[in-house]
Amino acid sequence: MRAISCAAPGELALVDIERPELKPGWVRVGIRHIGICGTDYHIYEGKHPFLQYPRIMGHELSGVVLDANGATTLADGDAVVINPYLPCYQCPACVEGKTNCCETLSVLGVHRDGGMAEEIVMPEVNLYPAEGLSLRDAAMVEFLAIGAHAVRRTELKPGWRVLVVGGGPIGLGVAFFARIAGADVTVLDAAADKLEAAHGFGFGAATLDEREGPVFKARMGTGFDAVFDATGAIPAMNQAIGYCRNGGALTLVGVVKGTLAWEDPEIHRRELTIRASRNATREDFDHVAESIRNGSVPTDRLATHTTSFEDVPVNLPKWAHDRNGLIKAIITV
Repeated sequence: MRAISCAAPGELALVDIERPELKPGWVRVGIRHIGICGTDYHIYEGKHPFLQYPRIMGHELSGVVLDANGATTLADGDAVVINPYLPCYQCPACVEGKTNCCETLSVLGVHRDGGMAEEIVMPEVNLYPAEGLSLRDAAMVEFLAIGAHAVRRTELKPGWRVLVVGGGPIGLGVAFFARIAGADVTVLDAAADKLEAAHGFGFGAATLDEREGPVFKARMGTGFDAVFDATGAIPAMNQAIGYCRNGGALTLVGVVKGTLAWEDPEIHRRELTIRASRNATREDFDHVAESIRNGSVPTDRLATHTTSFEDVPVNLPKWAHDRNGLIKAIITV
């Protein structure tokens, strides 16, 4: 079967590989759509720490069951959303239901070969029925679930004023689900195209230069009730506590290799609640799917770019170097 392999940084090619073998409790799925994630661009560019090459990327996936292999809840031909996180189910986090942060978590396309292929095999428990979703939209559930999970962990209250720092796909996902939770959302970013998109989706939007202006200051007041960092950039993450009101919350959604540095008196003075947020769980996937079905998330406007499977080696490198106007690129297999 065919797959897209990143043999080394900057080397992407369509290759032939062996079909994966089925295991007991696993299901064979024909991949139909793949979302290209920032992680995939980083892998191609050689910016992902600890990744081993060659690697078949891809973890934002939808497909159709080809061989249910005795599954109890699925049948051949079923359309599915694929959860790409493979936990151990035995560590303390897993026992508590926090499989998203399993001690030995393996993620498709990062720790092991992923779904930029014609077929994949997955545990039945990782496949969720895509009822009421197009297969394209089903491939967008995972990246949106990152934001949904961050919002759920933060326990937003209706009417809260929320700041999302970083207007990329993950930041927009946070913004949508904060709004669904009843918050008044502002997006802060340096890129004009990202702010234009955020404004077009109905969110407040501000550039870094506008932070001292009257509009942003009015929205911020004495501080936002909750701040989400979706930049994965140390300078932005270090500044984030300054946007929080006393008694407020800071949730770190973006991740970066490095050390953060905060003024301890500021954290204590504000009595901040600081959280990290990693991946998502079945509850978040289900919330996203329902929000797409009821029209709360405009997937047609989020899916800004498309490519065929065959053209990925040409288009992915192009988009890695120029993402102006790009929110989410979707591969059709």
